[in-house]
Parts: sequence; C-alpha cells; structure tokens
Amino acid sequence: MKPFEKLLNDNKEWAAKQVAGDPDYFKRLVEIQSPDVLWIGCSDSRVPADMITDTNPGEIFVHRNVANLVVHTDLNMLSVLQFAVEVLHVKHVIVCGHYGCGGIKAALTNHSLGLIDKWLWNIKNVHRLYRDEIDFLETEDEKINKLTEINVKEQVMNLAKTSIIQKAWKKENKPDLHGWVYALEDGIIRTIFDLPAGSHIDPIYEYDNL
Repeated sequence: MKPFEKLLNDNKEWAAKQVAGDPDYFKRLVEIQSPDVLWIGCSDSRVPADMITDTNPGEIFVHRNVANLVVHTDLNMLSVLQFAVEVLHVKHVIVCGHYGCGGIKAALTNHSLGLIDKWLWNIKNVHRLYRDEIDFLETEDEKINKLTEINVKEQVMNLAKTSIIQKAWKKENKPDLHGWVYALEDGIIRTIFDLPAGSHIDPIYEYDNL
C-alpha cells in the first residue's frame, strides 16, 4: 500500500471508530465551530497542535507555517487571524514554536536554500536585533533554543501590531496573546511570553482611528 493510500484507509477506520463510540460525533462537528483558541504554529510534522494539547476537532483554529511567523505581508496568516478574531471571536491567540526548529537552524546560517531564504529573512532580522544575547552562547543548540524563544516573543509582538488585534482589544478586550515553545524531547510546552488584551505597545505601532 502506498503512503497516500494508507492515509485514506486509516481515515475510513478512524471515522468508523468515532461513529461506533459516538453516533452523533460528526453531526455535532457539522453544526458548529466555536473554538476559543487560534494556534499559530510551525509546519513541522512533529508538532501537531491537537495531539500535543490533547484537544478534539473544533477546539482549536489552526494556522501553520515555517517557524511560526507572523508576517504583516502574509495575506494567508492575516486572513486566518481576521476570521478567528472577528468571526469566531477567539479568546486567545497562541504562537507556538518548538526547540530544534529547522527554520531557526537555517536562519542562523549563511547558506542559501532558494525561495525560503525570503521567508527566513524574517528570522534573521530577529537574530540581528538580539545578536549579543544569542551569539555569546557556547553551543549551537543553545543558540537555536534561545532564538526560538525570542522569535516566539517577537511574533506575539507582531500580532499586537496588527490592526486586527488592536481593533479587537478596543471593542471586546480580547484576545489575550501567548508565546509558547514545545520541546520534542519530553513533549512539554513551556510558556515564554504573555500579552494580555489591551497591553501597551510602542506608540508608533498603535492605530488611533479604529
């Protein structure tokens, strides 16, 4: 059986198992979607949001990209953010990175990898701002882990700089923003940074006409 055929076969078995245990399982999913959380995570196949948080379908709205970036020119991410905040009215937005991230590793090198260089440029900018804090560390793993944590914090701050979040803060006093890092080694999520709704940010990024 080819890998993609196995996925289809496993899907049928999974669906049958859900119905056997709960005949109304899919009926409930069809009727409503009301997650409290938007998860912005890394595309890494080892970091599935639902599995590492033990949540069910319908509980987390998910967007994933390489190295869990919040880029203000990324219409995909912004569309997901706007829908989650303005339509689903999520209470929390989580940016979750992970230690040992390949995107972070690549951004710390001078190797060209093609088109993805333009994406990793955003991480390099974070490294440049915190170079003194990162480069004095002795091992490559320490540098990668530190940049992973700092990158998560910076992406949370990037969320706060969007008009989408600032508008929601003024109108609804939500969502709260959170920065987490997941460790592949033990499966535990570490809290790195929290930014409650309505938090002050640098005035240069604030919109006064929302």
